[in-house]
Amino acid sequence: MIDSLQRAWRSDFLWSFSRSPVAVVSFLVVLVMVLGAVLAPWIAPHNPFDPATLNLMNGFSSPMEPNAFTGDVFWLGTDDQGRDVFSTILYGMRISLFVGFTAVLFAMVLGISLGLLAGYVGGWVETIIMRVADVQLTFPAILVAMLIFGIAKGFTPVHLRDQMAIWVLIIAIGLSDWVQFARVVRGATLVEKNKEYIQAAKLNGRKPLGIMSLHILPNVLSPVLVIATISLALAIISEATLSFLGVGAPPTQPSLGTLIRIGQGYLFSGEWWILFYPAVTLLVLALSVNLLGDWLRDALNPKLR
Repeated sequence: MIDSLQRAWRSDFLWSFSRSPVAVVSFLVVLVMVLGAVLAPWIAPHNPFDPATLNLMNGFSSPMEPNAFTGDVFWLGTDDQGRDVFSTILYGMRISLFVGFTAVLFAMVLGISLGLLAGYVGGWVETIIMRVADVQLTFPAILVAMLIFGIAKGFTPVHLRDQMAIWVLIIAIGLSDWVQFARVVRGATLVEKNKEYIQAAKLNGRKPLGIMSLHILPNVLSPVLVIATISLALAIISEATLSFLGVGAPPTQPSLGTLIRIGQGYLFSGEWWILFYPAVTLLVLALSVNLLGDWLRDALNPKLR
């Protein structure tokens, strides 16, 4: 066990990671934020979305200053309903990260499947898949996500819209982001399917599905992991943008984008902290994930080794 850990630590991947201060800091920031979101029920001083714990007299409390009526002190202040901003950020990150991770996972599974199919089968199957991808690329991803969100929400029963809003949001972002996975996997599949080990697998009687899943897929995952890391930051920003526009997470399950939209209404009345802290949290989270993705791209690039 100890020898395995020592060999892993001496690997080129971890050596490159340990020699990159940007990657280490970015990883630590993302790790702290993910842990803060997962452990929010135990870390947050209050449950900001439990009406029984709210006190309207605490509304608009400034950061680190005692409230004029109750004397309570809040690290990052409170919003108009007396909700602790620090607690709302922790709970909001849970929604943002859940939507981001799940949407990227959905886009990755869909894109890899279609990319493998297009690259290996070819013919009219490849033509249809790639022409659909080309058409989708002509539109901004956020507009595609808004269109899909609106259509999916229209088919959702009215009494289930708030409960299903998060899943509709995940599907919308995932369907707007599968194209880049499909294009990369298709290109890699076109290269891999003509190699000798694929020909040997065919001679041994392997089915096309087995060849794609057991032989080609493991050899095309490196660029997919890089795209997935960068796409995570874009998915989080897309979710925040949709929620800021009022077509994302419902008010009963606010994400960072919803908190920014709420805070924007009070920016010019002097309660700057309601907008500032959620916005900074979103910025730091997206930047850290992007920097981690940039390092991962360089670390997995054999030409830079």
